[in-house]
Amino acid sequence: MTWPETIHLSSWLALALVLLYAIVVIASVVVVLRENRNPIRALSWVIALIFLPGIGLVFYLFFGRSLKGLHMISRHNKRKLMHDHTPRKIDINTLNLPPEQRTLIRLAHTLCRAPFTVNNEISIFTDGASKFEALKKDLRGAKSCILLQYYIFLDDKIGTEIAEILMEKARQGVRVMVMYDHVGSFSAKRSFFKKMQTAGVDTHPFFKVTFPQLANRINWRNHRKIVVIDSEVGYIGGMNIADRYVYGQEDSEVWRDTHFRMKGDIVESLIYSFAIDWNFLKKQPVLPSVIPPPVDFSNTTGVQLVTSGPTGSWNNLSMVFLKAIASAKKTILIQTPYFLPTDGLLSALQAAALSKVDVRIMMPEKTDSVLLHYASFSYITQCLKAGIKVYLYEPGMLHAKAMIVDDELVTAGSTNFDFRSFENNFECNLLIYNSAINRRMRDIFFEDLKRCRKLTLTKWRKRPLGQRFLESLLRLVSPIL
Repeated sequence: MTWPETIHLSSWLALALVLLYAIVVIASVVVVLRENRNPIRALSWVIALIFLPGIGLVFYLFFGRSLKGLHMISRHNKRKLMHDHTPRKIDINTLNLPPEQRTLIRLAHTLCRAPFTVNNEISIFTDGASKFEALKKDLRGAKSCILLQYYIFLDDKIGTEIAEILMEKARQGVRVMVMYDHVGSFSAKRSFFKKMQTAGVDTHPFFKVTFPQLANRINWRNHRKIVVIDSEVGYIGGMNIADRYVYGQEDSEVWRDTHFRMKGDIVESLIYSFAIDWNFLKKQPVLPSVIPPPVDFSNTTGVQLVTSGPTGSWNNLSMVFLKAIASAKKTILIQTPYFLPTDGLLSALQAAALSKVDVRIMMPEKTDSVLLHYASFSYITQCLKAGIKVYLYEPGMLHAKAMIVDDELVTAGSTNFDFRSFENNFECNLLIYNSAINRRMRDIFFEDLKRCRKLTLTKWRKRPLGQRFLESLLRLVSPIL
């Protein structure tokens, strides 16, 4: 073949590749638009696909596709689980509840069939040392079954201690079932989980990222933290299994977080949530065979467990947050490690503040993610203009995820106030309707407030020009971070 012919062939090949790429990009843009997703998020993907050749397409294949409509469990198995593990039914019309609470309870039930329970006992932990001591004590006392699910389960000091207890209980004949998120726990050695498996602990990663499923799995993470022991004691909150919550890290102090220990009817909801995820991994509903009779605590601590994930028809927790914010009359107190609200949630917070509701948002001064940190800062000006008070927690990483509304509602759990938690992650939060717990959570918020720096609009506008440019740049892609 002559030199001119070679050049001619190369030109045609290059043109064909360009046309093929253009067709793929156009097809991807059409898919994004047909999904009718959040317009800001859709626009972010369209911009990435068009103006970032190659990179935008790769990012979309890995992080942009939807799981809507994916069934995690068959209808038959779901009915069976609901029959076996539904808490005692309560007719909310017989209870003395404010209208706003009744509406929120009905919304949560409609979204994810979250039963409203009133027979519960709840303890609150705000430090890792006390939480892990209580957890280890409960694990050592297990007699029949342990269900344990964490986003991060590391092979550090705390993780090794927990693993040793789990292996010892498995050797004693206790059924031990462990789920961990594959990406969240990626830094833990494979041998760490293999050792548990060998000792009789039924251990599985959630959405294991392997070829060729890499693009189908890497973006959707199971962020839940649930433990159930003998179907009697449950744990839920924001703490993972890692030393950072007890000993801190080399470059930071101990992480500040919130976690809950529960007994009562709400534990059945934790079992149900765990069973759905376990079914997705094992393709069968494996549950504790011994369910103890319910214990009456003679109280009216109303609690619901709201679960959310990318497979659902609705963004459950986003809707619950939106409804709770809209119902506020006096105060809204928010703690979150990352603040990247949807447009609707940001508008709801602004509307509340402009209506003279006392809205306060607390986030960390320094975080474990530079990108999320500055993307979060891009929303602060809009908040301050509306009269929302913004505080930066100074001692170390604030990892607590809680919202306290007026005098009767607390929602807390694994959900960050950001796009990823609302749309891409499998999350779970408690809705707690109890004035005593509300007061306790308010006290915790204001204790943390003493260690914060309050932002003012005048000083915030004086931050460096380079920082403002970085914030604006990251704001453009915040829906896909």
